[in-house]
Amino acid sequence: MIVIEKVKRIALIGPESSGKTTLCKQLAEHYHTQWVPEYSREHVAELNRKYTLQDIEHCYREQLKQEKELINKANQFIFSDTELIVAKVWCEDVFKTAPEWIEKNIEPEKYDLYLLTFYDLPWLHDPVRENPHRREFFYEWYKRELESRNFPYKIIKGEGEKRFRNALDAIMRS
Repeated sequence: MIVIEKVKRIALIGPESSGKTTLCKQLAEHYHTQWVPEYSREHVAELNRKYTLQDIEHCYREQLKQEKELINKANQFIFSDTELIVAKVWCEDVFKTAPEWIEKNIEPEKYDLYLLTFYDLPWLHDPVRENPHRREFFYEWYKRELESRNFPYKIIKGEGEKRFRNALDAIMRS
């Protein structure tokens, strides 16, 4: 009898410039598996206007669609560079409201583990980042969201190889 093991979904969540993309790439490479880039970065960068609430909703629908396509190619784990709690916080911060679809799907799209990246890395500017002085604020907001929903998470700190090793340790202990 062939036993097919469920692929564990791991989301990276945290403030801007806290190493989520780097960690996703490193973890996917380490585990020889797939990772889902943050679709909203590409989409927002290509807009010739200010993004809207509808743009954010579109980005996260596409994010989940891409994950569902890649999970079939994944080996043991799939890593996502963002998820719906980030969408909710982003919408509420910028627009003071979030689309009902986002809130309604946070629980059904719950990940097996969330890696909450701490803001202990230097800020790196890029055109789609907006909040260099609010990283602690967003970190605490994400942490409250995870805790209020009782979602499994581990805080990831450190620079370079230490950060990567801390993430591996968190995955192994979950």
